[in-house]
Amino acid sequence: MLLEISQPLELVKPLALLDSTLREYLPEWGALAIEFVLVGLVLLTMYAVLALALIYVERKVTGFFQCRLGPNRVGKFGIFQSVADMIKILIKEIIQINNVDKVLFYAAPFFMIVASMLTFGAIPWGRGLHAIDFNIGVFYVVAVSSLGIIGVLLAGWSSNNKYSMIGAIRSGAQFISYELSAGFALMTVVVLCGTMQLSEIVEQQTYVYHWNIFRGHIPAIIAFIIYLISGHAETNRGPFDLPEAESELTAGYHTEYSGLQFGFFYLAEYLNMFIIAAIGTTVFLGGWQPIQVEGWDTFNQITNFIPSYIWFFGKVGFLIMLSLWVRWTFPRLRIDQLLNLEWKYLLPINMFNLLLMVIVVLLGLYIK
Repeated sequence: MLLEISQPLELVKPLALLDSTLREYLPEWGALAIEFVLVGLVLLTMYAVLALALIYVERKVTGFFQCRLGPNRVGKFGIFQSVADMIKILIKEIIQINNVDKVLFYAAPFFMIVASMLTFGAIPWGRGLHAIDFNIGVFYVVAVSSLGIIGVLLAGWSSNNKYSMIGAIRSGAQFISYELSAGFALMTVVVLCGTMQLSEIVEQQTYVYHWNIFRGHIPAIIAFIIYLISGHAETNRGPFDLPEAESELTAGYHTEYSGLQFGFFYLAEYLNMFIIAAIGTTVFLGGWQPIQVEGWDTFNQITNFIPSYIWFFGKVGFLIMLSLWVRWTFPRLRIDQLLNLEWKYLLPINMFNLLLMVIVVLLGLYIK
């Protein structure tokens, strides 16, 4: 199938029609090959469009927090500023750096892009809009998203620059540390739901009080807060932006990159912000499920009328705005404070919280 189709939806019907048409005129392998290419093109297009949109949104939000206008020249309200910047970065010269490990130096940006793209493809966008749905979806997401750190370490090592190397070491320590808390937070929900399949996790969150953040009581709320903190730290964004602290390291691990190579790192950073919010929405906030309350039939019919992907993007947008609010509110932490927060506080709390969720599930205290 072109997409995993769980329930009928108007948006999915053309896709099902395309699938049946291709299978009618082509052998199965030919139909599948065309569908895979189409899905890949759609995901790549969404990848680029979402990155441009997020760059514009952050600039506007930053302007609001700093009492200025933000982009306002290129297009109405500066809406095409990100497009202009994309064109500029595509035509910029890639400066050749001497004394670098060329193979690793040029390979590093692709690790970042591939890691975020593999995670991007596993996100359930709406009812029936799921490109790939593994029965170990949570494990897959944690595994492939962790590949991005390889690109960061390769970039710092191969650049032959002390600032890049220090930034890469900081990023490695930070990412690996906070990946533990993010993984434990997601495992807390896996214990609650009894499955790692993302579509199954979403299907269990039909009504608002069935959303995992409420369904699992205090352990679920703690896991949600820790996941947001850990996810924000993994994206290397303020106040956790030690790996690319301008005042200390110029630009950190991508100091020596220019043109499209720098653009890959820039693109992956914004998409990782979206991916963290999308996984948090899927696992804790009901995914694409609309806001529904048992017994409120009229209200439920109205909310059902809104397409599921609108609900998904609305919830993701809320978490992204929360992330931007944190970034432009708190000052940058020192590296020792950052690591102490993880190893001395978040990780012990997370492990105890996971044990607490096991007790809640065994005693049947969660909302069924």
